Amino acid sequence: MTKYRLLSRTLNFFHFKRKNWFLLKFGFFVFALIVFCEYIIYYLVIFQCRWPEVKTVASGNKEQTPEPVLKVIFLADTHLLGEVNGHWLDKLRREWQMERAFQTALWLLQPEVAFILGDVFDEGKWSSPEAWAADVERFRRMFRHPPHTQLIVVVGNHDIGFHYEMNTYKLQRFKKVFDFGEFFSIKGINFVMVNSVAMEGDGCNICSSMEAQLIKLSHLLNCSRQENHSSPKCFGVQQLSASAPILLQHYPLYRRSDAECTGEDSAPPEKKNILFQERYDVLSKEASQKLLWWFQPRLILSGHTHSACEVLHDGKIPEISVPSFSWRNRNNPSFIMGSITSVDYSLSKCFLPLEHTVLTIYCTAGILVALLLLTHCQPL
Repeated sequence: MTKYRLLSRTLNFFHFKRKNWFLLKFGFFVFALIVFCEYIIYYLVIFQCRWPEVKTVASGNKEQTPEPVLKVIFLADTHLLGEVNGHWLDKLRREWQMERAFQTALWLLQPEVAFILGDVFDEGKWSSPEAWAADVERFRRMFRHPPHTQLIVVVGNHDIGFHYEMNTYKLQRFKKVFDFGEFFSIKGINFVMVNSVAMEGDGCNICSSMEAQLIKLSHLLNCSRQENHSSPKCFGVQQLSASAPILLQHYPLYRRSDAECTGEDSAPPEKKNILFQERYDVLSKEASQKLLWWFQPRLILSGHTHSACEVLHDGKIPEISVPSFSWRNRNNPSFIMGSITSVDYSLSKCFLPLEHTVLTIYCTAGILVALLLLTHCQPL
């Protein structure tokens, strides 16, 4: 009887030890899976991105002082969900993805400036003061940045509403948070930020005021670019950098559709031939020509369509449509990396982890866990 009890206790001990060892391995496996899918994968993917090279001196001119290079990233359409349409699980999943992607990009790439080209929020067009404050707090947590990186945000239609929804109150509360202005210059490189929602051309107060500011700014820039500053129109005008500006806005300039857009992150085939609506999908022809005529930019970057596209305006001015940064809008989000000087620039694209890849890893791991549980429980 004593031998039987001793054998029973020994077997129970080994079963208990085996069960605890299995639970320990199971817990470690789940922990490692979460760490890989929610942290490590972002480093593995973004680590492959490289800053594009740009010429800093004219070829053959060794005596010329090299132009300083600005390292900048452009992203668009983050669409932080609000209290009305935002499901908690959707917020948790997609906003965590954007936070990890942005923080990883800052740590690995060390950009000097980061631009977000509008539609930071999804419900800024109708959110209450309390909901707006909560959304802004979440944004500041997700897109926190070190002092050596500047974050500049361009206004979009979901931030202040479409033209018929836009008002002074919504615009001012956006400016109060993001210090939204029309002009930014660094290292001799000029950026012009346009409130494309106000480019309606109907003479509304906000539209008229913004157009007047843009005309004044274009006069300053054009006078600064003239080699001979003796023109009467430019007498006494503040001198800015002579560099041709880079235009940043939410709406793309006018184009008929995305039919000519190519690339793995362009619009899906079934949407490419859908004609764009002026003042809703793209700027009107008139507004587009105004901006091109006023500023004669060397480069234009925009968002809004959630898909990538490259367009050439007037046969010489390139426009890059930046895809959405969020899994909520596309499976393969990305951002643009730019090495820019006052006379030249070079761009490249950095893709983020695919949502389908992460989900596949989780599903595969779930099946393996289920099989392990079955094989472990059968002997017990």
